[in-house]
Amino acid sequence: MPQLTTAEVIDRFNHAFVHHDPAILDDLVAEDCVMEAVQPAPDGERVEGRQACLTFWRTLAGDRTTQFGPEDVWVDGDRATIMWRYRFGDGPGDSVRGVNLMRVRDGRIVAALGYSKTGAPVPLNTDSDARA
Repeated sequence: MPQLTTAEVIDRFNHAFVHHDPAILDDLVAEDCVMEAVQPAPDGERVEGRQACLTFWRTLAGDRTTQFGPEDVWVDGDRATIMWRYRFGDGPGDSVRGVNLMRVRDGRIVAALGYSKTGAPVPLNTDSDARA
C-alpha cells in the first residue's frame, strides 16, 4: 500500500470526526505521536504516544452528542493547519472555534497541537461511556 500524503492523512483524520468513525484513526497515528488538547488552560493536556493519542481521539470522534466541522484546511509539505468549529449543544453559545497545527511523517500524524477561542472550559466528553 502506498504511503499516504499529508493531505490524505488530514482528510481522513477530519472524516473520522465529522462522521463519528473512530476506526479510521487507527492507521493514521505514529508511535511517537504527541498531542496537546485545547484545555485545560493555559497549555492544554499533553498526550504522548500512539495508544494514548488514539484513546483520546477515538472517544472524541465516537461521541455522537457533539459535532466537529472543519472550516478550512491548509497543507504545506509535512504540516497542516485545520481551522474548525466544535459544537457541544444546540444553543448559540454551545460551540467553540479553534485550530489544530498538525505534522505528518511517513504517512502518520506525529504532532497535533490544539488551540481554541474560549475563555471557559469546553465540555469535551472523552469518557468512553459517552459513545452512543
